[in-house]
Amino acid sequence: MKTKANKLFDEAIEKLNEASEELFRPKEDVVTYAICKNAQFAIKNYLKGFLLKNDIDPSNYKTIESLYEQCKMINVKFEEIDLSNFSCKSFEIDSRYCNEISKVSNCFDIADNMDTFFRREKIIL
Repeated sequence: MKTKANKLFDEAIEKLNEASEELFRPKEDVVTYAICKNAQFAIKNYLKGFLLKNDIDPSNYKTIESLYEQCKMINVKFEEIDLSNFSCKSFEIDSRYCNEISKVSNCFDIADNMDTFFRREKIIL
């Protein structure tokens, strides 16, 4: 499970980097959908990787919110990651909220905060 967890962490970092590159393009060239999808996949992969690293099968949790809640049960410090403004947490990854820069920027910020949290907690190096 640890190998699968590391693979998910690597994919999360890659998707976060792709979202970052897209977000910092000139405004007229930004594809909001790409930022949103990459940030969502990064968040989901970080959470799934954490569960796998703790010997829990993440396939039983279909939404970011359910993954997040399970992660909080293992490590209460996950509460430091604020998902209150994350519109997509209760759905399977979807594009319905991926059309405004403010929403995708918020999604990116959550993914970036999660990356920072994982590094600070030494879950990833």
